[in-house]
Amino acid sequence: MSVSASASTETPVKPARRIPAVPFWAQIVAGLVLGVVLGWITRSYDVQWLYTTLDKVGHIFVQLLKLAVAPLVFFAILVSITNLRKVNNAARLASRTLLWFMITSLIAVAIGLVIGLVTNPGAGTGLTPKDGEKPQHAGSWLDFLTGIIPKDVITPFTELNVLQIVFMAAVAGIAALKLGEKAQPILTLSESVLELLQKALWWVIRLAPLGTVGLIGYAIADYGWDLIGKYATFTADVYIGCALVLFGVYPLLLATVAKVNPVQFFKGAWPAIQLAFVSRSSVGTMPVTVKVTERLGVPKEYTSFAVPFGATTKMDGCAAIYPALAAIFIAQIFDVQLNIGDYLLIAFVSVVGSAATAGLTGATVMLTLTLSTLGLPLEGVGLLMAIDPVLDMMRTATNVAGQALVPVVVAAREKILDVDAYNSASASPVDDEYGVRDAEQKVTLPVTA
Repeated sequence: MSVSASASTETPVKPARRIPAVPFWAQIVAGLVLGVVLGWITRSYDVQWLYTTLDKVGHIFVQLLKLAVAPLVFFAILVSITNLRKVNNAARLASRTLLWFMITSLIAVAIGLVIGLVTNPGAGTGLTPKDGEKPQHAGSWLDFLTGIIPKDVITPFTELNVLQIVFMAAVAGIAALKLGEKAQPILTLSESVLELLQKALWWVIRLAPLGTVGLIGYAIADYGWDLIGKYATFTADVYIGCALVLFGVYPLLLATVAKVNPVQFFKGAWPAIQLAFVSRSSVGTMPVTVKVTERLGVPKEYTSFAVPFGATTKMDGCAAIYPALAAIFIAQIFDVQLNIGDYLLIAFVSVVGSAATAGLTGATVMLTLTLSTLGLPLEGVGLLMAIDPVLDMMRTATNVAGQALVPVVVAAREKILDVDAYNSASASPVDDEYGVRDAEQKVTLPVTA
């Protein structure tokens, strides 16, 4: 009797309270703020050990991303091409994707040209042609066309020539489609390797807050506000141009062409845009871009083609806005007059040659390709190299936003977009990948067949 009485009056043990997990986006923001503070301290007080530490931390993070680039691009492109066999009207979807890549690139380059012509970014900088330096490697149309085909199958991976890797992956994917069932063992292996690479890259992505501290801190410590001041107009032009595309053109296309809520797109796509800003690598961000695009209701089979394709060819920031502004900037420094024909050439190069940027950090190849086509001095590239990392953050964020946008637009136009999934997409795929979200929320997610 006493036993049962004591048992009935026993106070139940309360579960230990869990410390709320910090969302990934908040970790990135915290890293950004800390990087700015440490960079300012390093430059203001000449703290050499902190300068070296920031440099190493940022460098290691970028190197870890680059480590996965070559195999990730190869297997992502190969698998994406073979996955098209699972999609109805695959040829139509591929052609529509390419068409919208071109349309958005034309809009972006037009915005870049207008901003450049209105603001005259090269005027009043104090820079002269003597400040420029010719790059060691310059892009040309001959190099671009002949450089697509590799001399062997090893060098593109060791030298990280993404364009040649894309070529080999495309050939392998098309050949696998032609072989049919005979190629199934290779396709199964490729899908497994791709999953393995993406899982490993997720671990690297989780280090992004720490990488942010190093990259942003080093940029401020190394370049400082004085250097940015010399390029104030040009820097502002790039950021304003990218912002107009990112927060003006893209929402307009979503509202009028796709007929979906633009705010909901940014809720779903923000983790990828944010990581792209920090990492400055479209390819490094690709696993996150794939996940957010799927969360926005785009069918997985189509996403697995469109996003890897876009990560190596869709560059509104690096290949459209930036070269347009840079060409005007360099022409003004070297006192070269551009005409209507030159502006049309810039637009042509931006649409056709965007694959030359290949999803890696920086846009030097694309810029040298544009300058050589216009006949402008390649020494102008040296004028912009110092400020390039600061510009590349916004450029890459714009690139990745476009890489997620176009599949949404095409899917909506082709009536294959899951509107319910689009309207409910808000969770960070990085948080969900590591089980940060509670189980109840995961149960409420829509299940597709």
